[in-house]
Amino acid sequence: MSQLDILLLVLRVAFGAFVPLCFIAVLVWMERRGAAFFQDRSGPNRANICGFRAGGLVQNLADAVKLITKEDIIPDHIKHKFYFVLAPVIVFCIALVSFAAVPFADALIINGKEYLMQAIPTDLGILWFLALAGFAVYGIILAGWSSHNKYGVLGGLRAAAQVISYEIPMGLAIISALVVYGTVNLTEIAQYQGQLLFGFIPMWGVVLQPLGAIIFIVAAFAEANRTPFDLAEGESELVAGFHVEYSSMKFGMFFMGEYVAMFTSSAIIVTLYFGGYQIPWFSTETLVNNARAITVLLMLLTPAFAWVFALWMAKNNKSHYDRPNDPRVWEAQIYTKILWGVVAALEIVLFIYLITVSGGVADRILVTLLQIVTFLVKTTLMCFVYVWVRWTLPRFRYDQLQKLGWQTLLPLSLLNIFVTSAIVVALS
Repeated sequence: MSQLDILLLVLRVAFGAFVPLCFIAVLVWMERRGAAFFQDRSGPNRANICGFRAGGLVQNLADAVKLITKEDIIPDHIKHKFYFVLAPVIVFCIALVSFAAVPFADALIINGKEYLMQAIPTDLGILWFLALAGFAVYGIILAGWSSHNKYGVLGGLRAAAQVISYEIPMGLAIISALVVYGTVNLTEIAQYQGQLLFGFIPMWGVVLQPLGAIIFIVAAFAEANRTPFDLAEGESELVAGFHVEYSSMKFGMFFMGEYVAMFTSSAIIVTLYFGGYQIPWFSTETLVNNARAITVLLMLLTPAFAWVFALWMAKNNKSHYDRPNDPRVWEAQIYTKILWGVVAALEIVLFIYLITVSGGVADRILVTLLQIVTFLVKTTLMCFVYVWVRWTLPRFRYDQLQKLGWQTLLPLSLLNIFVTSAIVVALS
């Protein structure tokens, strides 16, 4: 392997490992601020470092310190301590590894050699996600069983029944999508969605498979154990369900695993149904051929977006009541200066690119970076949908959850396969 091969391998693996981990903090913050918004309250705004609250992000650091320093207790009545400790590790690691096959940009071509932008460049594609997502429930079952607690066992049993109920319609929804795409390779699926239908409609999965997209998204909610499908840990019925006996960082790993799974399932939804890394109406080759014009456009739009964001930050980063010498006002002023410093640095980088290295490999690297940003923005928006649904819909009863899976989603997913297959055969 050349030095370039090793460098790109390290960068891809680092992206696949560290981006989901970094998004834990982002999603916890989004969850809290989103909940506060929907419930018309302030949300986290007290924890600070030398007066800096970072809009509530410092609260995440305080919680991390709390979890790490709390006493780690394993109750005496637990007989299988090894499995008790192993369960949260399984949940967290499986959620993290599931993201490894997701493409975060189109294949990068350097000196005629193609590099897939995936942490693990495998042809298994969506099958990788299905295999690992189904395996993650073993961690929950193991946690409930090894806890030797009736609430924990009930939580584990509910999780097993829930996964069985919702993996079937999820798999059938994927079959409908694969009939259209003709491949299980996620990079090829994303490339397929870069085309235009009738010359002006992006051929995203949600356009070609609207019913399949709805079924898959609902099943993904259930797979992630998110409200309204969090029956495995329903505190009103099971105290805390499968993690009732856990404390300190073992509980923290369940907590982190949920948000990594949320990020991964959002990435899969975006890749299958919302174009993945594709920018609407701009295929990879179109972007490469117009890289200089796009760079000039970025140089014009970046300050405009920064100005709007600075106004929004100044408006929202202050007390809700009249307060003399409000510390959040000068805090927002410092953030604004940092923001414009970042914008200035980006403008300098783009200007240097224009006058020195534009053309050839540099254009493809620029397009890859744009596609990575596009992919992360889409995934973040999908994660917000998770938060939106959680704080909007109440938890289902267990019988309602099973009826939705078996009596609604399963027949609809079978119907979707028949209709999709008939249309594909007729058009072929």
